[in-house]
Amino acid sequence: MAALAGVSIATASKALNGRGQVRDETRQRVLVAAEELSFQPNALARSLISGQTRTVGLLTSDSVGRFGIPVLLGAEDAFGAGEMSVMLCDARGDSIREQHHLRTLLARRVDGLIVVGESTDPRPSISRNLPLPVVYAYAPSDDPDDVSFVPDDVEGAKMAVQHLITLGRRRIAHVTGPTHYRAAQDRAEGTQAALAEAGLELVAGQPLFGVWSQRWGRQAAEIVLKHEVDAVMCGSDQIAAGFIEAARERGRRIPDDIAVVGYDNWEVLSAETRPPLTTIDMNLERLGRTAAQHLFAAIDGKATPGVHRMPCRLIIRESSLTGTV
Repeated sequence: MAALAGVSIATASKALNGRGQVRDETRQRVLVAAEELSFQPNALARSLISGQTRTVGLLTSDSVGRFGIPVLLGAEDAFGAGEMSVMLCDARGDSIREQHHLRTLLARRVDGLIVVGESTDPRPSISRNLPLPVVYAYAPSDDPDDVSFVPDDVEGAKMAVQHLITLGRRRIAHVTGPTHYRAAQDRAEGTQAALAEAGLELVAGQPLFGVWSQRWGRQAAEIVLKHEVDAVMCGSDQIAAGFIEAARERGRRIPDDIAVVGYDNWEVLSAETRPPLTTIDMNLERLGRTAAQHLFAAIDGKATPGVHRMPCRLIIRESSLTGTV
């Protein structure tokens, strides 16, 4: 290739790797020659020179879950754009399996690691004893010196309730998941904050905590419908789907009598409920891409420690807008 371009091997190497002082005309000649010869740089040689393998690890506990997969897809998009190879390992929530995967990734000399959790509950840090940068996605590290990215569930819930208030709803209830889940706590906090800012109080006086299921949504409807209510903010799409089903069975019109908003934008449910569900989308693919971009920065020595809360977005469908169904 160097001979075809009429340059020395050293000059050809500099041109291909973007190093050294090489005139634009010479660099272009080398690139044209490389294309004619279908030249591909030797990955092993590159890694020996740069000290990097251009390979990263993705360690997840939720590879089959509806939250983990969008994060993984977003991260993989960013890695592909950066011409990085990806090794995916699924620990399945098992700490022993996680340690085994970590040893394997270290043996493969990955340049960095993204750890994807199955919930937004903080998880134990694995960064302290690792000789490579780590970024946590969806489940934050319990070490504030680590780099973590999570959806901003407090602001997401506020956005949902503000939407209901804008529509003129004033008697709003909140039905959500288990109290020990950070997501349930954050969404309840955001709901109550939005109501307080508008001078309103929750119907029933407090959030109704339960489980992340349609069954709980149906059970909660029996409690909520004993009160005067014109809107319900649900902590998940599953809960919202169950609530809507039970409310319709009791003759309540959605959204004319009661507007309903869910959370997660799990389209298996949100787009198929009757009526389709207004909900909060956590932008998980974007979260995954951002985590990957910050891993690139950490590999270059420019880490951004702390828990970074990523904005959610409101997806408006017929369950909250009267006159659309």
